[in-house]
Amino acid sequence: MKAELGEAHAGARNAGRPLLLEGGLDWKPMSLTPHDMDFIAGKHAAAREIALAFGVPPQLLGIPGDATYANYREANAAFWRGTVIPLVRKAAGAMTGWLGGRFVDCRIEPDLDAVPALQVERDALWARLSAASFLTEDERRRMAGVEA
Repeated sequence: MKAELGEAHAGARNAGRPLLLEGGLDWKPMSLTPHDMDFIAGKHAAAREIALAFGVPPQLLGIPGDATYANYREANAAFWRGTVIPLVRKAAGAMTGWLGGRFVDCRIEPDLDAVPALQVERDALWARLSAASFLTEDERRRMAGVEA
């Protein structure tokens, strides 16, 4: 069958000759047409624009060509710092206000130490505070945001 297809449709003299598939055979394209590639590029561009509108770095979408490992790590930290944490703080503030009527000393705050994307920054802060021998233990804790 392969040889028959090659004889009937391969080469310059058979160019443009129609191929009739019978007996349940169907055609499966092995590559993308220029039209398909334009559609995919447009889809990726739209995804980038939507992500940016919501404060999500395009590198986090996994679009080919957008990310390297270092860019991903920085983009993830920027996403947490610039988008997620402000939204969480806003929601926590609203919940604190809502619960404040019933529970006077109620305060809801996010635990930023539990965010893996910000761990490198947190480790750097602790390293700087540990190296600052002129600070007392309570001052270090206060600067790190830990209750003394």
